[in-house]
Amino acid sequence: MEIDHKLENGIINIAIKGRLDAATSPAAEESIRKIMEGDDNRLLFDFSSLEYLSSGGLRVILSAAKEIRRREGKVALCCLNQYVNEIFEVSGFSAMIPIKDTVEEGLKDLA
Repeated sequence: MEIDHKLENGIINIAIKGRLDAATSPAAEESIRKIMEGDDNRLLFDFSSLEYLSSGGLRVILSAAKEIRRREGKVALCCLNQYVNEIFEVSGFSAMIPIKDTVEEGLKDLA
């Protein structure tokens, strides 16, 4: 698993590549927590290279979303493959976190 991030117009854009599962979740949670150390309160997860998401990985995403909401901010997800999208749909979390088809749509939603 790899995590890349950039800050664009006050929006934290986090791209996760590979698998976000029980084995990688602790490291991912630590990385995301460090990325979110500032005062920025808008967060976009780019899942265009995320191959797999387990319940442990879902917990990491929800933890980050909860922190952003605590800051009175906004969160969005984008570029989900069919499997990852199904995880969010079945879990019901797609009703709480907007899912966009492209990075551009996600950035526009958060702007």
